[in-house]
Amino acid sequence: MSAVERERRLVVVSNRVGPLDDEGKAGGLAVGLADALRRRGGLWFGWSGDTAENAAAAKEKTEIVGDTALVTIDMTEEELNGFYLGYANRTLWPLLHYRLDLAEFDRGSEAIYRGVNARFAERLMPLIDADDLVWVHDYHFFFFGAELRRLGFSGRLGYFLHIPFPPPEIVSALPAAHDLVSAMLAFDVLGFQTETDRANFAAFVTRELGGEAGEDGLLTLDDREVVARAFPIGIDAEGFERFALSPEAGEHEEMLRDIARDRVQIVGVDRMDYSKGLVERLRGFGRLLEEHPDTHGRVQFLQIAPLSRAELEAYAALRRELEELAGHINGRFATLDWTPVTIMTRPFTRRALAGIYRGARVCLVTPLRDGMNLVAKEFVAAQDPGDPGVLVLSRFAGARAELGEALIVNPHSADDLAKALRTAIAMEPDERRRRHAALRDAVFNNTAADWCETFLAVLEDDLKLPA
Repeated sequence: MSAVERERRLVVVSNRVGPLDDEGKAGGLAVGLADALRRRGGLWFGWSGDTAENAAAAKEKTEIVGDTALVTIDMTEEELNGFYLGYANRTLWPLLHYRLDLAEFDRGSEAIYRGVNARFAERLMPLIDADDLVWVHDYHFFFFGAELRRLGFSGRLGYFLHIPFPPPEIVSALPAAHDLVSAMLAFDVLGFQTETDRANFAAFVTRELGGEAGEDGLLTLDDREVVARAFPIGIDAEGFERFALSPEAGEHEEMLRDIARDRVQIVGVDRMDYSKGLVERLRGFGRLLEEHPDTHGRVQFLQIAPLSRAELEAYAALRRELEELAGHINGRFATLDWTPVTIMTRPFTRRALAGIYRGARVCLVTPLRDGMNLVAKEFVAAQDPGDPGVLVLSRFAGARAELGEALIVNPHSADDLAKALRTAIAMEPDERRRRHAALRDAVFNNTAADWCETFLAVLEDDLKLPA
């Protein structure tokens, strides 16, 4: 790569922006981008998190962190309801997680979603030039690249989808499916979490749009050539390992061990979301207690599930079902000195979570469908290699492709979950260490920084891809 190419400014577009200067709060996206933005200098553009009556006329908000500008704009209440709560989270989120039964198709919210993509592109356009590398993220901005092209942007455009992309049979249920996928082809490079997601996208382009698939992920439709590849995202593994050794982590690890009182501590950490398989997970734990009375009083399950999109009925219904099921299990099996299940809906800092992971003997990461699932990787990074815990991982998590030494389960099967928990509880130290060593290698050899640089190298390469 030439010196000129190394100096190209990185412009990131995502729904929420930052933080860049607080690694304790930064999630996977921010961790993956922070190093590249600090090194290159750049611009991170997105929603401010605020609403304004006349958002189109409101001045953008700018925060400078080093050589990076974090620039955000407001939405109107109508845009928030139609774009974010409506089309993004009532239509696209369930559809892309294979939940057609929960997807709502509404022309009004679709129009607002497209309008927000257009308005945000119009606000970004004066801030960029053709030498910039523009990298757009996630399901909020499927039409963003096409809008930038409409406005005359001729530079390099990349896109990364952080959640799954289902088969054409599911995507085609979306009334605007052809428009959406055609708009994605305005990007030069399209990134997906897994090879399955990439293959599903390519199948839609070829079967539904009449495009052609070539080598190295090249897709051609009319006069457009686009590269679609899998770029599995990682974590800042060394940073999270340091978190697990911090005083805050140590306090939470000690508290967890005190609460467990020599019992086998099982943990799950997920947003309160129907894609995470929380109800199915509890059913599996309940099946373990039902079929193995010798586990009574010996195991304890803590599910941390911070509330997410609580204003949507599907999420409120999930919380009610989860709490009712936990109450049923506790009512049936608890004793005066043992409560089998505890559910906590408040959030923890990432350092505190690192300590909770480190203190757990088993971590259940059992989504019904996930793009990657960074909790699985964080659990691995937080473990003591000399006495590690066991990861139980859904076959439908994107991380399954990299973390094959976990105990792989079908989250829809309570029997499968119970069997895996039984195996994890009884696993000898030598096998735990062997499995963890392989998992650790995978997590530390594909970090967030590696993911970012791999994607940007392809985006900068003008489709002259390495073999």
